[in-house]
Amino acid sequence: MYDEKHLGSAGPLAAPPAPSSAPAPIPKPPSRDRYFDLLRALALFRVVLYHLTGWAWLPLVFPSMGVMFALAGNLMARSLKRPPVQVIRGRVRRLLPPLWVLAVVGIAGMVAQGWGPDAEGHPGWWWQHLLYWVLPLSDPPYAEGLPGVHGVVGENWAADFAGPLWYIRAYLWYVLLSPFLLKALRAMPLVTILAPLALSFGLDQAWITLPGERVPSALTDFSTFGACWILGMAHQEGILKRLPRYVVPSVAPVVAGMGLWYAVTHNFSEGNDLDAMPPAQALWSFGTVLLLLHFSPSWSEWPARLRRFARPITLLNSRAVTIYLWHNICILVAATQWDRLWEFDVMWQHYTWLLESPWPVLAITWLLIGTCIITFGWAEDLAAKRRPELWPDGRRTRSGKGHRRRL
Repeated sequence: MYDEKHLGSAGPLAAPPAPSSAPAPIPKPPSRDRYFDLLRALALFRVVLYHLTGWAWLPLVFPSMGVMFALAGNLMARSLKRPPVQVIRGRVRRLLPPLWVLAVVGIAGMVAQGWGPDAEGHPGWWWQHLLYWVLPLSDPPYAEGLPGVHGVVGENWAADFAGPLWYIRAYLWYVLLSPFLLKALRAMPLVTILAPLALSFGLDQAWITLPGERVPSALTDFSTFGACWILGMAHQEGILKRLPRYVVPSVAPVVAGMGLWYAVTHNFSEGNDLDAMPPAQALWSFGTVLLLLHFSPSWSEWPARLRRFARPITLLNSRAVTIYLWHNICILVAATQWDRLWEFDVMWQHYTWLLESPWPVLAITWLLIGTCIITFGWAEDLAAKRRPELWPDGRRTRSGKGHRRRL
């Protein structure tokens, strides 16, 4: 309708102005949250450092897995504004090709060292179990106790090679269940967020028992980090923002403290870590992630003090799956190479402190990870239908020589 002033000035019989033929502006896609990029990069670096050193206090300083699952849950909730089947297909497509590249290399190496159906004790089912390397709904099989390659990689390398695959399996199940989790979150926010924590205690106290190994293993991972995934979804849905500002800073330290109390009362001081105590891991990760999401500054651009780190952080985010899949074997190869220096008398007689230091091995590990990024990282680009890049640190996008789709 036109207002009375318009009718009075133009006359009651004036025709309305012709609609503009100019096309409507195309809305810009939402920018990346650089704060989340920083958290993901820190999580990856901490994972590599922890798997190299085994320092039990590192998960307390920064619970990487809880953070990574929370960020993935946040992104999944944002994507579910589109049809769920389309979103799930896209997520699975991005996840599997990097895993298949790992599987080709790993299985070829294990078979070359004599792994086969007889090694698993059930030749009739062995080939079917290999399908978990294609679609990791459960843990894929791998050879245990394989000899290493002298001077190249240590013994039992297949166990380290397959170690990170639990994360891929858990991630896949979270993706498949996300449409249902999001509906439950919108209907019953508090119950949905707390349900995985209750499940974790039920499994730990044997109130819930299930036969076999595959289902209990999957449920343990879901219950340990499920609350973090759902917290990420709740952040995207704006549920956390609707809480009074004092609630999260008051509740989160209490929950994290309960996790620390549980760890201490279950012999944490005797060398165990949070990974061996799922309820403690679940509570500590939940409390920490809740605080990190609460204080989220949502940077659309890098703050001035972090701009110097923009390229390595972009690289870590662009190759997160590749880094996670290959970092364990890179650590093993780096440690094997460094240990060869013990063969030189001058080294063990005068530089024992250097040979026992983890920092040179960490540097070699990241050099090997960089090699894996160049050698295998293209699988992530193809999976995401992007133009492959050897070193996607954002330089091409900023220089205007090309365009990469958002992750």
